[in-house]
Amino acid sequence: MKPNSGTLVINIMNGGKAEAYEGVYQCTARNERGAAISNNIVIRPSRSPLWTKEKLEPNHVREGDSLVLHCRPPVGLPPPIIFWMDNAFQRLPQSERVSQGLNGDLYFSNVQPEDTREDYICYARFNHTQTIQQKQPISVKVFSTKPVTERQPVLLTPTGSTSTKVELRGNVLLLECIAAGLPTPVIRWIKEGGELPANRTFFENFKKTLKIIDVSEADSGNYKCIARNTLGSVHHVISVTVKAAPYWITAPRNLVLSPGEDGTLICRANGNPKPSISWLANGVPIAIAPEDPSRKVDGDTIIFSHVQERSSAVYQCNASNEYGYLLANAFVNVLAEPPRILTPANKLYQVIADSPALLDCAYFGSPKPEIEWFKGVKGSILRGNEYVFHDNGTLEIPVAQKNSAGTYTCVARNELGKIQNEVQLEIKDPTMIIKQPEYKVIQRYGQVSFECIIKHDSTLLPTVTWLKDNDELPDDERFLVGKDNLTIMNVTDKDDGTYTCIVNTTLDSVSASAVLTVVAAPPTPAIIYARPNPPFDLELTGQLERSIDLSWIPGDENNSPITSFVIEYEDALHEPGVWHYQTEVPGTQTTVQLKLSPYVNYSFRVIAVNKIGRSQPSEPSEQYLTKSASPDENPANVQGIGSEPDNLVITWEPLKGFQSNGPGLQYKVSWRQKDVDDEWTSVIVANVSKYIVSGTPTFVPYEVKVQALNDLGYAPEPSEVIGHSGEDLPMVAPGNVQVHVINSTLAKVHWDPVPLKTVRGHLQGYKVYYWKVQSLSRRSRRHVEKKILTFRGNKTFGMLPGLEPYSSYKLNVRVVNGKGEGPASPDKAFKTPEGVPSSPSFLKITNPTLDSLTLEWGSPTHPNGVLTSYTLKFQPINNTHELGPLVEIRIPANESSLILKNLNYSTRYKFYFNAQTSVGSGSQITEEAVTIMDEAGILRPAVGAGKVQPLYPRIRNVTTAAAETYANISWEYEGPDHANFYVEYGVAGSKEDWKKEIVNGSRSFFVLKGLTPGTAYKVRVGAEGLSGFRSAEDVFETGPGEAHCTIRQVDIATQGWFIGLMCAVALLILILLIVCFIRRNKGGKYPVKEKEDAHADPEIQPMKEDDGTFGEYSDAEDHKPLKKGSRTPSDRTVKKEDSDDSLVDYGEGVNGQFNEDGSFIGQYSGKKEKEPAEGNESSEAPSPVNAMNSFV
Repeated sequence: MKPNSGTLVINIMNGGKAEAYEGVYQCTARNERGAAISNNIVIRPSRSPLWTKEKLEPNHVREGDSLVLHCRPPVGLPPPIIFWMDNAFQRLPQSERVSQGLNGDLYFSNVQPEDTREDYICYARFNHTQTIQQKQPISVKVFSTKPVTERQPVLLTPTGSTSTKVELRGNVLLLECIAAGLPTPVIRWIKEGGELPANRTFFENFKKTLKIIDVSEADSGNYKCIARNTLGSVHHVISVTVKAAPYWITAPRNLVLSPGEDGTLICRANGNPKPSISWLANGVPIAIAPEDPSRKVDGDTIIFSHVQERSSAVYQCNASNEYGYLLANAFVNVLAEPPRILTPANKLYQVIADSPALLDCAYFGSPKPEIEWFKGVKGSILRGNEYVFHDNGTLEIPVAQKNSAGTYTCVARNELGKIQNEVQLEIKDPTMIIKQPEYKVIQRYGQVSFECIIKHDSTLLPTVTWLKDNDELPDDERFLVGKDNLTIMNVTDKDDGTYTCIVNTTLDSVSASAVLTVVAAPPTPAIIYARPNPPFDLELTGQLERSIDLSWIPGDENNSPITSFVIEYEDALHEPGVWHYQTEVPGTQTTVQLKLSPYVNYSFRVIAVNKIGRSQPSEPSEQYLTKSASPDENPANVQGIGSEPDNLVITWEPLKGFQSNGPGLQYKVSWRQKDVDDEWTSVIVANVSKYIVSGTPTFVPYEVKVQALNDLGYAPEPSEVIGHSGEDLPMVAPGNVQVHVINSTLAKVHWDPVPLKTVRGHLQGYKVYYWKVQSLSRRSRRHVEKKILTFRGNKTFGMLPGLEPYSSYKLNVRVVNGKGEGPASPDKAFKTPEGVPSSPSFLKITNPTLDSLTLEWGSPTHPNGVLTSYTLKFQPINNTHELGPLVEIRIPANESSLILKNLNYSTRYKFYFNAQTSVGSGSQITEEAVTIMDEAGILRPAVGAGKVQPLYPRIRNVTTAAAETYANISWEYEGPDHANFYVEYGVAGSKEDWKKEIVNGSRSFFVLKGLTPGTAYKVRVGAEGLSGFRSAEDVFETGPGEAHCTIRQVDIATQGWFIGLMCAVALLILILLIVCFIRRNKGGKYPVKEKEDAHADPEIQPMKEDDGTFGEYSDAEDHKPLKKGSRTPSDRTVKKEDSDDSLVDYGEGVNGQFNEDGSFIGQYSGKKEKEPAEGNESSEAPSPVNAMNSFV
């Protein structure tokens, strides 16, 4: 054992065996007061035994099967660390498929051919003895079988479906699951009925090991590992129980008692299972220790009563369970000692003003002395919130002021005596840097100086240190440190940086920094103008109750003269941290007398202003608390407004803190009913902003006043304001409601005002509710939508605009106050007279012939009365758009169509159409149309001269074939050569402008793309440069399915050229049938297609395949006049008796279809119904190519 120490040294370096010292050791320390013992110390020698010799057979494994290579290391102390390597001492690679278990075995979930080797070697490393033991190499040979069979997961470890695990509290919990299977299974862990603990859970060994650190009883439960591959899954549940070695809840503590006192020793511990508590006295079980009548053992507590000096002893508490034990010593010292103060007498404490001061009074005594502090020789005991008394006797002054300096006396007393000690406290002024170093930009090789002027307590010795970039200044003679500055001579680029001035005293430290920027010499130096530096060294003098003098020293003006100083104040008592404007003085003034308010804890700061801007605020001045006084003013914005019919709510803006002039701010609220000989009723309320008077009459005027008061008295008498108690809904509806209808859309309503007493509130106005009952022209009711007009003030009439003519209306009137609306007057009915109608809903011109046009129209959307008639006006338009004579026709109101006859052929007409009521004519609708050309007026062309151009250009037979999103538009044109066409289109029935597409070249077709499915469109074709000539409108509809083709056509059954053509076709077919019949009887085959091509009519041109347009038919007989008796009937239909050979019977055209590229798909439909042909601008039939394609 070491001298003067309790340390036992066992040295076996010079001989001896460690096994000889194996055992349990315990140390005991003893003196006359008792004996203390240590915990048990166990010494065991380390062991690293050799592997037992064994014969290892090679492992022959089929590819895809699982394999376990056992390590089984020798048992050592402490246990060895296991790892697998090969003969080259290289660690064997591990993965999700191959991994080492916690027991050291090497597990293969499935073996692969590359696993074949003869040097699987398990190593055991014993760290304590620094030795490594090696197992004999294990050989593995993998043989292949085709195909390799995939297998569901099977657990290699642990076995079975469940297992248990016990772990101690605070240890690391390790749970392991290793599975076999092909493909290699993936492991997942869950806790049944809970979550894995966050921040303490880790996954190791490719998630095969679940690791939870610092486990507690809450970690007990069932943990499930799930192994899954594509063929299935398997799981294992591990039931974890967390036990605990004993741990302290309350360890016993040393106890100092004086004779006759009582005390307790408490020893509380917890664990799983619950530990048992046993006591020892001076190392001996308390049951056989010498008896002490003042001692009583109660489980985990020893109770001492009226102890004596002989009761001093060292007690040991032992808390044990099957997993460990705890041992703690506690010294019970029975001592009778008068107080002693350990702090040196007259110790001097120095602190900086406004900093905390801690005055020590370390003491000892038994019984424990009581500590009291006094200031001065004959001062009273210190108490109050400005002091903090610590249990160790220290006195703390949180904010030491100048008046806190002086002598403080600490007194310690108990029943055995009293002692005192004096300490001195000195308050020092803080150290300040009143002129800080400033940012500098200096040219190379120039000289720069940083100032650091300080102000400090005269009794403290400051030291000034300069740093560059928070490090010592370079050891360079160019750096000159003066008393209050730093000068750098011959500046270079490396002098760039931040320079800091640090001022240290024995009590405080302050610092300030500035940046030096080194630049090249500019061509001409520039003057830098900046905001001024803040003023400093603020001083308060001439303190009076309502005024004080403030003075300051201006900062650097930075090349721009200071124009003014702004003084701000802070009220630390009511609004700490908030600065308010006080006054502003000229820039030449550095002293000002400030007016003060009572009961304000003032601090002041000064801001300098020049042309560049405002400086930063100065440091605050010292605080100055003014005396309290009664308030100087009363609350502002006093109001009396009721919120309910039976109350009066009196509100006001409370005084701000500095306006209170003293503590205990309250308000005297007074009220009385106006114009009634009543006394004032008053209440005094706290510092609030509202008071509610209940039980008042409804809407009665009150006189209200609010007066401020505090603990020192009342403010001056306040002025009175007029308020009203709460409003209620009006009681009476306006009477004598009359309506005067001014015109068909405007009416004037009159009413008698309600008596003001029935309004029961502030009259805000009247509301007129009116609604349309029905239209007199249609006699159809609709949803009633009430309209409201509000007329402010005490008005007795109002205008109702926007009425609908010839309609029945009702209205009522209600009075409105601040609470809401009163009852409605009885409904008053009135009717509006007739007005002029709106324009007809549409005007459509159809069936153009040589000398007639058919007009169809719709009645006005808003007739606004009874229609009496329609007026039609029309006039011709010549080629230069000049208008001809105007013709007017009156049409009965019950008509919806008209056929105009005796018109000029091939003439454009403009129509004006409107409706009338008894009041007058409505707005008109206009339309234009053209009569068709008379073939009799066309000259017969010379032989070979080609197609004769019409007298007037025309576009006819506009054909549309529509699909879902596109339409093919084709037309026929007769007029001057080289015309440039355009196509205009838009949504049918829409008022939007026409969209225009230009057609390239002189083609007679165009594809409109980007259309909306299921939409009706209107389309027309025009020719550029021909006085804006356009075709008539056509309407088509896109659809979700196949496109429908609508072909405008005129009757061709009565045309001479068509009859001749049909006869030729019939004759040709008859000849072909005869030839086919003859050839068939001879047994030969007839190539129909070749013969048809050879005998094709040269005048019939097939459809062009390249662009999908029709070939032109150039028969010279095309424009021959019709034969007598073949004129088309007036109903524009082809009668069966007129032409039995007409292709109309076969439905040609109406069921034709176009592909998207414009090509035509002709199909023979066999349709026999006849449909009326739509009117067009020409009576000619379309090109016979259409008929031929459909037929063939």
